[in-house]
Amino acid sequence: MMEADRHAYGRGRDRFGELWPPASPDAAPWPVAVLLHGGFWRAGRTLEIMHPLAIDLAGRDMAVWNLEYRRVGQYGGGWPGTLRDVAAGMDLLVTLAGQFPLDLDQVTVIGHSAGGHLALWAASRSRLPSRAPGARPKVTPRQVVSLAGVCDLVAAAEAGTGDGAARAFLRAGPDAEPERYRLASPLALLPLGVPTVLVHGDADTVVPVDFSRTYAAAATAAGDKVDLVELPGVDHSAPIDPGSAAWYEVLRRLA
Repeated sequence: MMEADRHAYGRGRDRFGELWPPASPDAAPWPVAVLLHGGFWRAGRTLEIMHPLAIDLAGRDMAVWNLEYRRVGQYGGGWPGTLRDVAAGMDLLVTLAGQFPLDLDQVTVIGHSAGGHLALWAASRSRLPSRAPGARPKVTPRQVVSLAGVCDLVAAAEAGTGDGAARAFLRAGPDAEPERYRLASPLALLPLGVPTVLVHGDADTVVPVDFSRTYAAAATAAGDKVDLVELPGVDHSAPIDPGSAAWYEVLRRLA
């Protein structure tokens, strides 16, 4: 089994990433896949659930940067700490590129569920006001892939998706803190200007496929290049199973 190196991007046990080298490390420079795990932004799920994808992508000669971040239920998790962590973790790639032959012009960000939200948000950072959490990115992805992602935080809050996960993440509802939702919801930050792939099963009972449908329509109308892949009969977890047909559809669309 391949081994990953751990690199911290801040203080604390959950502010780190794992850098998985490609199977053929001499084939430099290395394109990079950034992985962001789900779990409705809550403590409990960790970056380990993305290890199967990390191993698969590294085996396809990509460097994989699997990010951990502070989550709701941990000190500093939720708004704005989680967003700042993802931004800092992404930007650490600039430092790592001084140690490893990373191709920062070939960065793809892939996230599942709440990680799908974070992936889309990470790709939208250049749209943020200068003082917003995560503004002024050092790394701009070439492509973003959302797997059963929570693309619209307002809709998620209003629907109570994940037992109120969006409200817990942003510490308020959209009526009480509209500015937080405007700065954190990918739908509110369109257009991204980054080619986007949305993969979602129509049998997903955890995050409704309508979230991806709504986002795809809005992003296309805003001028973004969007590929919406609806998978019949596919549930919430299949897109992060490297042996699944859902993951094959992701691989077909990687830049």
